[in-house]
Amino acid sequence: MFGDNQIFAAPLAGITDLPFRRIVREFSPAAPLVTEMISCHSLVGGHKNCLRNFDRYDDEGNVGAQIFGADVDLMRDAAKILADAGAKWIDINMGCPVPKVATRAGAGAFLMRDHKLAEKIMRAVVRAVDVPVSIKTRLGWDDEHRDWRDLVDIAADCGVRFAALHGRTRSQLYVGPANLPDVHDAPIPIIANGDIKTADDILRAEKLGYSGAMIGRAMLGRPWALRAITRGVAPENIGDVVLRHLMYSIEYYGERTAVPMFRKHAAWYCVGMPHSSEFRIRVNTISDADELKNEICKFWGCVECA
Repeated sequence: MFGDNQIFAAPLAGITDLPFRRIVREFSPAAPLVTEMISCHSLVGGHKNCLRNFDRYDDEGNVGAQIFGADVDLMRDAAKILADAGAKWIDINMGCPVPKVATRAGAGAFLMRDHKLAEKIMRAVVRAVDVPVSIKTRLGWDDEHRDWRDLVDIAADCGVRFAALHGRTRSQLYVGPANLPDVHDAPIPIIANGDIKTADDILRAEKLGYSGAMIGRAMLGRPWALRAITRGVAPENIGDVVLRHLMYSIEYYGERTAVPMFRKHAAWYCVGMPHSSEFRIRVNTISDADELKNEICKFWGCVECA
């Protein structure tokens, strides 16, 4: 079974922000975490409406910062900014399938269709920073172009240290089961990604030659998932975790932004619990932090509210 430092928290847009990473880190001190993807244009331009452009990673432990874009110079400069901010490694997004990234911006998964541009970006980023560089990609653009191995070979030649491989094509998006290929003969370590939810999933990945596993959507409402998969341990009182997560979000974004943003997390945390549908209905109308705290305390019976 992979060790704690081989179970990664995947980058999830709109999810793995600093408050969420703080919660994950409480349960998994040694785990490698990846930020939500950061636009090279926004970062280099210093856009003030995007708080993650100004994050520092010095005190976050083993955190990699993920960038996306199609401009070689901007990707290079973004990597420098993030390395200087304390990121332990730089991850290049080559797998995001959403249209605004993969088609309209020519970034993310589109780089699987343009290996020459992908190579230029990888070489520029590797040369620009003193920390390791990784890529996150998919099996290919569609079933007719499952050429992930070609891209990994190029990455290895560029000096990329490892790759995370999502077991779906871009055309699949997140539909259907992930299908991880055997990677025993890959030139660099490969991290398995896609439908990794249980210890058995991790064991299957290990048998296929993967050097680690990356947990994504299984973390929604379960920031302890990385630890739970390997040790079967969950918190005794989930409500106290929810409250801390909310407080971290308010500290980071301010109450006005944090409360509506947090509704989705509250909904994920309560999945499968009795009366969860009524709780979600109530929470989705709340804009006041104290009111949201009270609802959380009533639903879970939080120790911190006693």
